[in-house]
Amino acid sequence: MAASSRSFVENERADLADLFLEVGPDAPTCCAGWTTAHLAAHLVVRDSRPDAMPGYGVEQLGVAKPLTAWSHRLEDRLRESTPYAQVVDRVRSGPAPWSPLAWPPVSRILNTTEYAIHHEDVRRARSGWEPRALPSAAQDQLWTAAGLFARKAAGRRGLVLRRSDVPGEEKRYGAGGRTVTGEPLELVLWASGRRDLARVTVD
Repeated sequence: MAASSRSFVENERADLADLFLEVGPDAPTCCAGWTTAHLAAHLVVRDSRPDAMPGYGVEQLGVAKPLTAWSHRLEDRLRESTPYAQVVDRVRSGPAPWSPLAWPPVSRILNTTEYAIHHEDVRRARSGWEPRALPSAAQDQLWTAAGLFARKAAGRRGLVLRRSDVPGEEKRYGAGGRTVTGEPLELVLWASGRRDLARVTVD
């Protein structure tokens, strides 16, 4: 499929798979303790094992549960039993048609941030990286999806996310608090906890 006919999520998945092969299985990522082999296995398990999803859900809430341990055990099994190139092929092919993650409405909500963030987790772990110039349509999708992380990031203090690429466009979570300004990809990275990586200003 030509890149021009693919969705943003499909482009992110394909480009991340290419980058996985370029850097190899032992390259660092911005996910603490994970190499590219760990991250590739995570994406495949997420796409293909519905029984792993509850563990990922409670992990996002910052709660340590047996469900999370099960999800990571599945990742370890895949990584240890399957050659890296085959795991990357499965990243590239994406979820099976029966998976909810393959349904366009669900994919737009959950996969837009997942693949964009993890793409940057690999890119920004390498020296000499620069922010990407994403099309405005892609930034719009990320802006729509930013709330997945922003509500948690707001906490009790509140939070204002402000787009630097579209004057006057902002979202408020809670009573106010900090104002974080940047392009939507950078705001998503910041709100997801990657504050040392995100190119934003915080007031």
